[in-house]
Amino acid sequence: MLLHSALRKELSQSFGATLVVLATIVMTMMLIRTLRLASRGNINPSDVLLVLGYTVLAHLPTLLALSLFIAIVGVLSRMYKDSEMVIWFTSGQSLVGLLNPLLRFSWPILLSIGLLALLAWPWANQQTRELSERYEKRGDLERITPGQFRESSSGNRVFFIDKDTLDDKVGNNVFISATERGKQSITAARSGRIDSINDQRFLLLQNGQRLEIPLPAASGDSQSGASSTSQADLRISEFKEYGVQINANILARTDALLPKQQSSLSLLSEPSNANLGELAWRIGLMLSALNFVVIATAVSRVNPRAGRSLNLIFALLAFVVYFNLLNLSQNWIAQGKISFPVMLALLHGSVLGMTLLWLWQRNQGMAWRDLLSRKRLRQNTLAQPA
Repeated sequence: MLLHSALRKELSQSFGATLVVLATIVMTMMLIRTLRLASRGNINPSDVLLVLGYTVLAHLPTLLALSLFIAIVGVLSRMYKDSEMVIWFTSGQSLVGLLNPLLRFSWPILLSIGLLALLAWPWANQQTRELSERYEKRGDLERITPGQFRESSSGNRVFFIDKDTLDDKVGNNVFISATERGKQSITAARSGRIDSINDQRFLLLQNGQRLEIPLPAASGDSQSGASSTSQADLRISEFKEYGVQINANILARTDALLPKQQSSLSLLSEPSNANLGELAWRIGLMLSALNFVVIATAVSRVNPRAGRSLNLIFALLAFVVYFNLLNLSQNWIAQGKISFPVMLALLHGSVLGMTLLWLWQRNQGMAWRDLLSRKRLRQNTLAQPA
């Protein structure tokens, strides 16, 4: 049909342009956030683009839903503005009949949103976490930047070293400050090298000094703490070679995955409140995208003499409110305030029902006060005696 083909063509152009603009904005924001994380040492600077790609992939379902919503509102509002909808309505089309071509255009996008929310979202979050953990578990020497003080992975050592070789295995002017077994030690050496002894990596220092300072008691009797501090003696030793173990816990595993990093099948196999809340968010994102098609059809009707900006502003506000309600429903399910199926039916079912009622009212061309007046007139007529 001519209406369907013209509508799909214009929707395709508007959807593509909107998606490109939104993706550019989101990528810019995420790039700034990723660079901030890299500057803080949370991710590897060489993995910035990779982390950015995973982050954009994780937020792609939301971008697709918003782009589809804006495209439908923009195209239908323009058709109202240019009086094209009047021509189609006089030819026998109805506002409710527009749902058929809109859904035929939107179903591949809705399917993509569902697959991305159920599959790509947890995979991208898991890959981002693995990159962050891999960088966090890097060796103590890999953390060192020449000429800068760096903390070890365990947090109890501070390193300073000048690396002046191509293989980064030998350095000069080594400084190590450590807190171990109730003592604080400060070690300085002219040079050091990396060596492996019994499958353990050691930093072997040459020609240096070591200073040990016993730490005071943490708490308890103040008199005993004062006496131990007063009796503390400093140990200063010189050495020709001294070994410091590094990377002792580099292969240690961390805790379990967060719900947003688990696959959808894992969430179903372990239906805890937190897992069901995350699953409700993923399924709700797909259902909300379907509701946005109906909402856009109802909200797009404008007066040709008025501007289209009011409709776009209302559409954006509707998207923000719906998305916040989606996040709120996830928190309520995770906290056990409401069950998983009830929340899905209450939120998405009520939104769909109210939107269909609104669409029917606009299709009939009646105002709400007209419906109320007809209802009151019918009640008064039934109340009169025969």
